[in-house]
Amino acid sequence: MKVIIISVGLHVIVGFIAGIIKVATIIAQPDAQFEVPPAVVEEELPVPVNTEIQLQKPIPPQIKSLSAYKVGEVRVSKVSVVLPNMGQNFTVSAGLGSGNGSGGLLGRSISDSIAIGMSDVSVFGLKTRAERILFVIDTHAQMVNDKKGGLNSYQVIKDEITDMVGNLSAGTLFNVMLHDRTKTVFFKPQLISAGADVHQELMQWISPINASAENIGLQTNRLARKNPLKTLKDEEVHLALERGLLPGNETGFITQTVLEQNVDSIFLITGFHRGFEDMYRDLNIHEEAEWQRKISSPNYQKKLAAHFKEIPQMKLRIQATLAKLNEERKANGQPPQILKERWIYEDVETLNLKWVAPHPGHKPSIKMPESDVIAYFRKLVDQLYTIHDKEVPSINVLLFLAKDEELSKEWQHELNTYVRFFRGKDRIIRGQEEIQNARSSKEVKN
Repeated sequence: MKVIIISVGLHVIVGFIAGIIKVATIIAQPDAQFEVPPAVVEEELPVPVNTEIQLQKPIPPQIKSLSAYKVGEVRVSKVSVVLPNMGQNFTVSAGLGSGNGSGGLLGRSISDSIAIGMSDVSVFGLKTRAERILFVIDTHAQMVNDKKGGLNSYQVIKDEITDMVGNLSAGTLFNVMLHDRTKTVFFKPQLISAGADVHQELMQWISPINASAENIGLQTNRLARKNPLKTLKDEEVHLALERGLLPGNETGFITQTVLEQNVDSIFLITGFHRGFEDMYRDLNIHEEAEWQRKISSPNYQKKLAAHFKEIPQMKLRIQATLAKLNEERKANGQPPQILKERWIYEDVETLNLKWVAPHPGHKPSIKMPESDVIAYFRKLVDQLYTIHDKEVPSINVLLFLAKDEELSKEWQHELNTYVRFFRGKDRIIRGQEEIQNARSSKEVKN
């Protein structure tokens, strides 16, 4: 028991001492330290801004006044439509097709299947069916040659074209292009829809062309110019076409010009056409050097000086000869003689005059291979039509000649090759009586 009492006493004493130590530790603990909060900077409030919002009143929709314009008479051919029962498949045809046998409404395009602007066309017996048409008329002096009927025959040509335009359907697009060698002038800047008003305008526009012997061709027409060709500019044939000057190059130039008009069918009335005729290029470096050596020789220079000295005298001879000839023609009731060319050398040839000092030789041109020319136009057609999935236009040629004018089998073959290349037709007409009897535009009804 003593041991127990002593043990309890010790525990009490030790517990008392531990409690005193614990209390002393708590009381002696230093005061807690707090960080001073950062100073607060007072900012002034922004000046109040009074904004007045005005609500816009709703604007009532404006109704534009409608007006109607007369575009010309629209003729619709009789269409026989038989409606099947709803269980059958059917298409509407009878006069709505493009003329190629595809009359279904789901054809390649709307214009191919419905053909709203399609017209039957006949120019001096050359016929086709199209909705974008270009009429091209040669105005060169060769078209009013005396043996072709002169100005009277040319009036027949103008009447044929204007009558055909008057018979086109109202939705058909057309244009008329006049050309004198490589100079051209268009009736309108772009294709225009046929109609009564535009028909009258065309008649007035074309009336002064080759209406008098004093104003032949487009030489005095201020609007006539040589339009630049737009396609395949880096090709050698293109450069030759731009050069012009020779008949073959001029024919090719007009061909590319009409192909760039984006039409379906072309009617070309001209006094000269030999198809893809001989085309000539400029001299190359070596050929030019040889030519310069020739013209610098004393003999050439002497002859050239004598020829230039005779030119003023030759012009007077031409005027005197033409005046005397026209006096005789007037006495016989004939129209005045019209010179084929305005270039002095052609005038001399037409009047059968002779030079005392002929020209010693003009600068030569080099003929290009025909295969290169045809390959160029095939590439041209691809660029303008084939790659764009457009049908190549047909080119139809009416060649107007004098009754006794030469046309060799070779030249006719070249013309036939040309029109076949462009899926067209050609016709040769000689003299005033024949061209008058060949008229066919008035027979067409659209």
